[in-house]
Amino acid sequence: MNSNGKKILITGAAGFIGSHLTELCVEQGYEVKAYDQYNRNNDWGWLEHSICKNDIQVILGDIRDYDSVYDAMKGCGAVFHLAALISIPYSYVSPLAYIRTNIEGTYNVLESAKQQNLSDILITSTSETYGTAKYVPIDEVHPMVGQSPYSASKISADQLTISYYRSFGLPIKIVRPFNTYGPRQSARAIIPTVISQILNGQKLKLGNLHPTRDLTFVKDTVKGFLEIYKSSNLFGEITNIGMNKEISICDLVNYIARLMNVETEVEKDSDRIRTDKSEVERLFCDNGRILKYTNWKPEYSLQEGLSITIEWIKQNINSFKPLIYNV
Repeated sequence: MNSNGKKILITGAAGFIGSHLTELCVEQGYEVKAYDQYNRNNDWGWLEHSICKNDIQVILGDIRDYDSVYDAMKGCGAVFHLAALISIPYSYVSPLAYIRTNIEGTYNVLESAKQQNLSDILITSTSETYGTAKYVPIDEVHPMVGQSPYSASKISADQLTISYYRSFGLPIKIVRPFNTYGPRQSARAIIPTVISQILNGQKLKLGNLHPTRDLTFVKDTVKGFLEIYKSSNLFGEITNIGMNKEISICDLVNYIARLMNVETEVEKDSDRIRTDKSEVERLFCDNGRILKYTNWKPEYSLQEGLSITIEWIKQNINSFKPLIYNV
């Protein structure tokens, strides 16, 4: 167990960001309970072949089930809540699934933590809650706008979290990452989509190319989680994690192509284009709060992070389906 005696429960631990965070916590000497979605094959997702597989306790359950969450939290002093439905396109298909998973799931974590007197609760938000930037860079007091059912569900979860801080004094911190990328990311995201399509030798089929994003390599993102956790400040607060840099999707595609030494041709795919009012046109992070109140400093440039990601996807290309649109 770590030096302060706290065992950490990580929900969504077998996912993209969650698995990297689990590995970092184990590397840093923390005792971790890894909670992820129950399945009949007892599959541990990205933790199945992880270097930390033998150093964690894996619990499979359902974040929508209060009893499951409560039981998993027993014996823990802290929880990092990452379990969520995150695909924006699928939130158009099934908004109710996002309400149940992202809002009710967050309630289950907050209420279980309240009942068991946990001393640290980190709830994961998303830069999508800001909607299209009304000013840049985007700081934590920027208005929140639900431009998709996904973002609306995360805004609701964030507000519920803040209410537990204000109403019950629950020691919460809200972690709000901007666009994270890296090894293990789903093909639903833009960077794996572009890389896997290039590796497949096909004309790129993409959606809108003009929006901008602030991209953070996954290892920098998870270090942000841990530094926010360690901070004696930031309780009851939202804290951005981002690079304070923006790049358009068009420029990103061209940059990836240069790194892979290929020329690309892009074809607009209408299925991949969000409606005008739902598309978040600009995300550009103000990371002043995390820089001021923690010891976090990003270590990976966009070139370094993309190069690592390209190599990982090359080694795992059979896990991708570049010929179809992954909703």
